[in-house]
Amino acid sequence: MSIPQYARIKEALRRRIEHAELRPGDRVPSENQLVAEFGVSRMTARRALLELADEGLLQRTQGLGSFVADLRPMSSISQIRNIAEEIRQRGHHHSCRVIALDELPAPPELAAHMGLVEGELLYHSVLVHLEDALPLQWESRHVTASLAPGYLQQDFSQTTPSAYLSAVAPLAEADQTVEAVLPEAPVAEALAMAPGEPCLKITRRTFSHRGVVSLAQLLHPGNRYRLGSHIDA
Repeated sequence: MSIPQYARIKEALRRRIEHAELRPGDRVPSENQLVAEFGVSRMTARRALLELADEGLLQRTQGLGSFVADLRPMSSISQIRNIAEEIRQRGHHHSCRVIALDELPAPPELAAHMGLVEGELLYHSVLVHLEDALPLQWESRHVTASLAPGYLQQDFSQTTPSAYLSAVAPLAEADQTVEAVLPEAPVAEALAMAPGEPCLKITRRTFSHRGVVSLAQLLHPGNRYRLGSHIDA
């Protein structure tokens, strides 16, 4: 089935925004420019711009044109950082063990939390990240398959889910919660933790402009990891 022409224009503009070719506040091509570039009617070009505006990606100003909307602010709990980069910035060596890598139909609760239809395809990965051979993070992540089609083909002993997802579905926003929990036995064993030792658990949902990209649960040994931030008064 061929893609409608207005949808092709929408996808092209989304891609330019996600890859920072168009930034918040930039003016996007006018209807006439889109007509010339894509060889479509002005009505088709107008529909693409109107739908992107309805989705909140563009702001239309009468007499001036359409502009890339400002991104909503990211959670202030902490920065969203690639754990491999975080470890390397401390001058240490990052490595990773892949525990599981598979696919599944989205169950009702996950589908609701990720804005998907029940049964829609998800990818699931479970990794353990190590800092100088000492386990630091258990990462269990569900990924919207349609937004990251090559996810299962990645070698996560060499790269990280964060690095891959940032390349194919750049981060627009995120929400996250932090809590103290007692890990289940397989998690405690993988993180080389003593029985009864607490974990710091971060639940993080990340978004691109096209929707929820992933939902991750990140568990860290409480005595080996902490969160902090700087606040300007």
